[in-house]
Amino acid sequence: MFSKSLKTTLAASVLATSGAAPAVADNLGAALVGSIIGGVIVNEAHKNRARKQPVTRKRTYSPARAQNRETQTALNYFGFQAGSPDGVMGRKSRAAVAQYQGHMGFPATGQLTQYERDFLVSSYSRAQIGGPQVIKAMQGPNGVRGLLRTWRDEATGTRSAGGYGSYGGLPFEVSEAVDEIAASADPSAEQLLQRSGFMQLADLNGDGKNDYMIDTSVSGSSFWCGASHCSVMVFASTPQGYQRNDFMARGVTTANFSCHQGVCRMSDEPASGTVQAAAPTPAPAPAPGGSVGGTVLASAPQVAAPAPAAGGLAALQLFQQPAPAANTASLTSHCSKVSLLTSSNGGYMTVSNLRDPELALGEQFCLTRSYAINSGEALVAKVQGVSQAQVDSQCDAFGPVVQPYLAKLGSTGSDALVSDLQKFVLQSNMSIEQLSNTAGICLFSGYRRDNMEVALGAALIMVGVGQRPYAELIGHHLAQGFGVAKSPEQAQGWYQTAIAALETGSEPVFAPGQPERLALIKAASAGLTGTIAQPVPASSTAAVLPSFSTD
Repeated sequence: MFSKSLKTTLAASVLATSGAAPAVADNLGAALVGSIIGGVIVNEAHKNRARKQPVTRKRTYSPARAQNRETQTALNYFGFQAGSPDGVMGRKSRAAVAQYQGHMGFPATGQLTQYERDFLVSSYSRAQIGGPQVIKAMQGPNGVRGLLRTWRDEATGTRSAGGYGSYGGLPFEVSEAVDEIAASADPSAEQLLQRSGFMQLADLNGDGKNDYMIDTSVSGSSFWCGASHCSVMVFASTPQGYQRNDFMARGVTTANFSCHQGVCRMSDEPASGTVQAAAPTPAPAPAPGGSVGGTVLASAPQVAAPAPAAGGLAALQLFQQPAPAANTASLTSHCSKVSLLTSSNGGYMTVSNLRDPELALGEQFCLTRSYAINSGEALVAKVQGVSQAQVDSQCDAFGPVVQPYLAKLGSTGSDALVSDLQKFVLQSNMSIEQLSNTAGICLFSGYRRDNMEVALGAALIMVGVGQRPYAELIGHHLAQGFGVAKSPEQAQGWYQTAIAALETGSEPVFAPGQPERLALIKAASAGLTGTIAQPVPASSTAAVLPSFSTD
């Protein structure tokens, strides 16, 4: 409000300039004062309205906060609780950083150096790939934290005696194998080490150091054993550490092995004193075709460690007789030849022109291989901070882990083996999604490098996690003999597993836009074993299968 003195002054000013009567001056002064007051009120109202309106600030992307969120996520994964990954490195996050630094042997400052951060984040990305090494780490006393020290030592070329899974002064490689066996057996690693015959020591390569033999039959787990033999691991000392050698046998001791530096072999004849006095059991005749059937091996007496009886020796000699060998040729080269034949024939073979079942399945094998490579490559592209060499290194660990299943492919039906694979999945302590992503990546890694053990093992894991259409790949491997002894008969069960899954509504994973493939695989797989396939209506096979098209 205006004061009386201001009103009087304004009126006097008007009177001095206009000469109007006092009444007019009063009215005019009042009008002027009213207009000024009204203007002030309006201005104040505008100011208040402007003051009440919320101020909208444009948010900009902050690379520093994004990096902090990455750091906090990685810290939380490895068990260093940094709280919600909000990108603000507050007191809780700094405490988690100090814990991480102390665990790794870095100065516990609470502030990460660039190397410490890069190592933490890349290790998190690497762990997301999963694989056997991650599974074993989860079983160890330090959990996934143990991976940090393991990968630090791997990067520097050193071994830490205090790393996860180290037992009583055993070499790192041997301790790691003990953890691997314990992960699929009821006894703990410590209990396994106390069992008689589980681990035997000897200088097998003559360098004056202890070498180690682990007999998995003592673990009591069927995971590592076939019908009549179990996995045996021999570790020979080298200047770079201990080198692992894997064998399939039963009732052997260190006397059955000899090593040159890190490479070991199983002797055809046992050393003196390893055979107990017993009447030898005549060896049954091999099955037709030169292979030794499961009944022949099972008929030989099984003798427990430490020394095999004569019957056990007979079983060992039978096991070493020649058996159908896996195709060692390059699958990449094979698919190049198949592609040339496909082109010269004017396109992919269909049910209507099926004249060579083996070539038709070869075309489909190479087609599915291409799809597996493309899908796995897309998964690898999503994993940040991990090199292709690191991916390949982790995928190479699939070989030893799935070896018991690979060994059963030629003698065990698909249903029984799928049941075993499901048990492995349940014991892995990894989520279905993580196992599936890992297997998909390792399919790419295996096929890209022509490593059939990795590729076939990854395909088995895919089936084990419930993705039954991948059984087609296993059928192709058995039918063509890549990575496993050729067996069209054994391939039938795996083809049927994939066909049944697709017929009951499973989503196709190979050439999803080409449902005609199902009829072709049915007919061609039946033709491999001389079975006459049922005729398929022409309407379902009218189109020629295109190459690599998903439209």
